[in-house]
Amino acid sequence: NKRNKRNASGAPGGSTAGATTRGEAATGEAARAARQLAGRAGYNARSMLAILAVTFPFFALVLCGYLAVRRHMLPQLAIPGLNSFVLYFALPCMLYRFGSTTPLAQLLDGGVFGVYLLCALMMVGIAVAATRAGTDWNNAAFGALVAAFPNTGFMGVPLLLALVGPRSSGPVIVTLVVDLLITTSLCVALSRLGAAGPGVLGSARALAAASPETVGVARTTEAASVSGEAGVAGITGAAGAAGMAALTNTAGMAASLAVASANPAELFERKPGNASLAALRNALAGMLRNPMPWAILLGAVASGAGVVLPPPLMSTIALLADAASPVALFTIGAVLARSQMNAAGPTPAGQFVPLALLKLLLHPLLMLAVGSAAIAAGVPLARPALHVLVLVACLPSASNVAMLSERFGADTGRVARIILVSTVLSFATFSAAVAWLG
Repeated sequence: NKRNKRNASGAPGGSTAGATTRGEAATGEAARAARQLAGRAGYNARSMLAILAVTFPFFALVLCGYLAVRRHMLPQLAIPGLNSFVLYFALPCMLYRFGSTTPLAQLLDGGVFGVYLLCALMMVGIAVAATRAGTDWNNAAFGALVAAFPNTGFMGVPLLLALVGPRSSGPVIVTLVVDLLITTSLCVALSRLGAAGPGVLGSARALAAASPETVGVARTTEAASVSGEAGVAGITGAAGAAGMAALTNTAGMAASLAVASANPAELFERKPGNASLAALRNALAGMLRNPMPWAILLGAVASGAGVVLPPPLMSTIALLADAASPVALFTIGAVLARSQMNAAGPTPAGQFVPLALLKLLLHPLLMLAVGSAAIAAGVPLARPALHVLVLVACLPSASNVAMLSERFGADTGRVARIILVSTVLSFATFSAAVAWLG
């Protein structure tokens, strides 16, 4: 009986001890899980701070340029000079240096070219479909261009080099070629589908009806714009697209002025299809006059042939290349400020915020989805190269599109606001994408 009493009295105590042990074990596991979670959170916070430490100076330089123009510390007339320096000297040297030091196989990566081109065409189609019902072809085309055209030249090249390193050079150069040769030319041609709207033909009609003195002033203004504004329009976004843009309209307008002076009726008889073909032809001709593709081509030739320039010449190229990033980023802010200051009037948020979000959110997600599907289908596309393409798609809209839209008679205020909103928001979205991709 005593033994039974002891067992009866001891059983509850044993059960209590076991429960206590299990509770302590559960508490310890919860504490370890909490410490691991806190450790991961701390690591993520440190990682994010490290990313912001790299990206912040780039966006700070953009802000400096913006404030310099808004506060009238930098006159607007000085902006074309800054752009010309970057377009014709600094950025070609940077691209040549990248091309000449990048293996030729990376510059001829068919997988990168195909995925980026497909996404660019899809973005143009989506943006045109989303906006065409409420606007004309001119504004729909430039809305599509600003949604599909990343600011690779001025911002992407130096930023991705700092974040990813030299392995980003090959994919970035391929994206520049696609934007230069195809995306911009396609959108310029689409903008000419509405022949009745403003644009090159509309400007020619107005000049044809004007007095000879007015035409002369217009020619003088256009000539001045070629020397300076070609750089402005030019390279901010995709290096090449810049000069192409300016030179495209310059060539078209010069031809229109000449014909208008000789026989204005010929302009009035042009059909929309002919106008589109002429715009595309002028765009391609302007592209050939732009230094960006030639710098890329010469760099690729030097890489393939193993050509090394003499040290004094390479040192000169290096000095100009090193100046490209700070001047280009500063100029982006200056161009954004000027576009905002010179806008004709307020634009409803519904006309520019959705396209800015398309650029920052849909474009990179589309790039990731298409690239992942291509890899799964066996397309020779390296995962690191896909990550570079996604980061390129995360870049804000190219600021040269504002100058292009102004030259072709589109709503420049709307385009400038899309660029401004995408640039401001991209500080957060781009940094988040870098952290997410690791």
